[in-house]
Amino acid sequence: MQQRIIVLGAGYAGAIAAGRLAKRLHREDVTITLVNAEPDFVERVRMHQLAVGQDLKARPFSEMFAGTGVRLKLAKVTAVDVDRRTVSVTGTDAGPSGVEELEYDTLVYALGSGWNPQGVPGTAEHAHDIAGRPGALRLRERLARLTAGQPVVVVGGGLTGLEAATEIAESRPDLDVALAARGDLGDWLSPKGRGHLRKVVDGLGITVHEHTAVTGVAADHVTTADGATVPAAVTVWTTGFAVHPIARATSLEVTDTGQIVVDRTMRSVSHPDVYAIGDAASVTGPADKPLRMSCASGVPTAWQAADAIAARLTGGKIPEVPLRYFNQCISLGRKQGLIQYVTADDRAVRAALTGRTAALYKELVCKGAAWGVANPTMRMPTRRRRVAAERPEASSAATTAEAAA
Repeated sequence: MQQRIIVLGAGYAGAIAAGRLAKRLHREDVTITLVNAEPDFVERVRMHQLAVGQDLKARPFSEMFAGTGVRLKLAKVTAVDVDRRTVSVTGTDAGPSGVEELEYDTLVYALGSGWNPQGVPGTAEHAHDIAGRPGALRLRERLARLTAGQPVVVVGGGLTGLEAATEIAESRPDLDVALAARGDLGDWLSPKGRGHLRKVVDGLGITVHEHTAVTGVAADHVTTADGATVPAAVTVWTTGFAVHPIARATSLEVTDTGQIVVDRTMRSVSHPDVYAIGDAASVTGPADKPLRMSCASGVPTAWQAADAIAARLTGGKIPEVPLRYFNQCISLGRKQGLIQYVTADDRAVRAALTGRTAALYKELVCKGAAWGVANPTMRMPTRRRRVAAERPEASSAATTAEAAA
């Protein structure tokens, strides 16, 4: 009987995991179903580019996974029952009624994250997000309607906020762009990195409000913790991400943030037939620090989960994929960039790459990540392993149960 593997979500992590599983396992032994609401891959790391009017290359999943054995189901996940091992979906591919229940033997949960309004009054009603394509397209439409001199405020001084502010300021130099950061501008960067960031931001005419917490968003301004108001015809909210809420509604063990608690192989600590990857997983990295939500974290967790699943199904040795960081790649518009080199646990070191060279480096990283998703079976050896007739873990569990009886 074929092992039924379902992968939920086709972002960087989910799409890579599905392709890697198809590469590892023999098609006669498994069915791999990739469930995603949209028919093409979204380069989330480029949403700031989409928001300012740049067109991105279309990457249809039907072409990406053609001939791989991965079955694509275009549907929205509405519920997961990890005790019954079922997934409920709705959509055009969800059967004649538009509603379907899928059964699995192994589940890879990669539903990722979306924007996080953080309960700040007015954010949901008035702010824009670039956490996904719908939000980026709404922001794109709104920015296109702005006239010269109108103010735009980007809230959040992290990587996403920096990329959004600089991209908007470069593409629309006629607008009055401001950035609100809770701390110093780029306070986590090395001195060289902070210096370059400040130079680029000043050169683009971006007003920086440092040590500024935004406590309210209105249609035409934001309010700060000290009671001040900053004019904003458009507010872009980039203060972090929130994971998809479905996992919290299950009996899976999750953290306070709703991330699924996993072991070193990305396997749920409460339900061994469930694996979580990318933003959906609570993963401990070097120095026992949690991995941050990012493409840099999601890709290696996908590799680890796929390799662990394949090894457990085929009776092989479970490899350990290094979960560590090397650099932070930051776009500062199309002409400037910043590559901050970091320790394994993501702390900045003195070395940093800046300027046009850094912009080209970042572009290569983005293209490489997209290529890895779009060519899921071209990065590894071609040998597909057969699923063991009796899985070693199942045999071991049965023996233990008999001994206990």
